Amino acid sequence: MDLTALGFDADDTLWHNESLFRLTHDRFAALLDGHADRTDIDAKMLEAETRNLAFYGYGVKGFTLSMIETATEICGDALPASAIQNILSFGREMLTHPVDCLPGVADTLQALAGRYALIVITKGDLFDQERKLAQSGLGDLFDGVEIVSEKTAATYRGAFARHGAGADRAMMIGNSLKSDVNPALEAGAWGVHIPYHVTWALEHADAPEAHPKFRRLSRLAELPALINAL
Repeated sequence: MDLTALGFDADDTLWHNESLFRLTHDRFAALLDGHADRTDIDAKMLEAETRNLAFYGYGVKGFTLSMIETATEICGDALPASAIQNILSFGREMLTHPVDCLPGVADTLQALAGRYALIVITKGDLFDQERKLAQSGLGDLFDGVEIVSEKTAATYRGAFARHGAGADRAMMIGNSLKSDVNPALEAGAWGVHIPYHVTWALEHADAPEAHPKFRRLSRLAELPALINAL
């Protein structure tokens, strides 16, 4: 297989991310304890996140604003200013949280660097994603970084045209079927799914099991062997 470019999702593919969001959501739910039960808090928060994606995009800042909106909706005039201050502090802590790379990531990227154009293709807040890439120590291994508002087939066609010989000679690797795999397959690239142990509700999608360019791995360290076998 004559691959020229490999695209990598960042959050929950190169480093831990969703687990931090889950922990913060638990802290947020505890803050509202007594105003609503956990099921209602979870449901209203997901509604706010879904509604706000079009306005705030992906990432910590949109998540923080959705927490404030949810708290206001649940508590109304009974919401104290201290609760909003706590929510804002949750967001600031997330934006300064140390980057924790997943096992085997650095070694795998080093093994592939020079053989293919390596590209980060990720959604999220520009400043936060740049911060995490810099703090990860992985930045020098990549030939390109694409921080996008949404991942579509057109996103992948453009990225792989800029950093390789087109989508049909590229592979996208990530933890999200909805964002990393399915649109990459639609663009003509290979799509490799490496599941993370938790997945945000808005990233769930069916696996394209019958697609000839779909593969699933349990960890990133298995990627070089997969490429060699294709």
